Amino acid sequence: MKHRALIVEDDGDIARLVRLHLHDIGFEAEIAGNGEEGLRRFRARPYDLVILDLMLPGMDGLSVCRALRAGPDYVPILMLTAKSSELDRVLGLEIGADDYLAKPFSLPELLARVKALLRRTEALREQAARVSADETIRRGDLTIDVEKRRVTLGGLEVGLTAREFDLLLHFARRPGRVFTRTQLLEQVWGYGHDGYEHTVNSHINRLRAKIESDPAKPRFVMTVWGVGYKFTDAET
Repeated sequence: MKHRALIVEDDGDIARLVRLHLHDIGFEAEIAGNGEEGLRRFRARPYDLVILDLMLPGMDGLSVCRALRAGPDYVPILMLTAKSSELDRVLGLEIGADDYLAKPFSLPELLARVKALLRRTEALREQAARVSADETIRRGDLTIDVEKRRVTLGGLEVGLTAREFDLLLHFARRPGRVFTRTQLLEQVWGYGHDGYEHTVNSHINRLRAKIESDPAKPRFVMTVWGVGYKFTDAET
């Protein structure tokens, strides 16, 4: 059974080239030339992946990403951005994009990112099938409801993106274990490319901003200097 992808990209040449190469790895891909059309197509049928350009005419990529994440079904989103739009990339990740790729990009890297997202999605499905209905992780006033993918701090719900939740859960299931940035890229993101360790750093910083009372003095996600990060194994 082929995977199905939706490419939301207003540059027809780029969109057709991406579609051609996705076909080579077993995808059926449809193209939407603007955000409104992309949403219409997405709501009309299920997809396994959305490749979303940030700079779209009319409804931009951030608005499309927000609308996709407001729905009940999780679909991995790979956002295409311009090199100069770092703030927009951060906003896209905050809103719920799973990964981003800066233009101009190489097609081998695009396909590697797509394969990594698919591996991660499949691993999440397998993990969800194994999770007991009542699995809950508690550390101090932090509670993680695994089945509902819900996090509360002091009884108040914390809004995490899908990637932030996966990162926190990966840590919380292994308290005290130290992970390098490369290990986290491989185990949470599904790929390990040199030079992308900053992706881990930025997600750690955003996660701390949401779950730590003082991100500069974290209680949960700790820095192990010169090595990486760990989740506290002390009763907080």
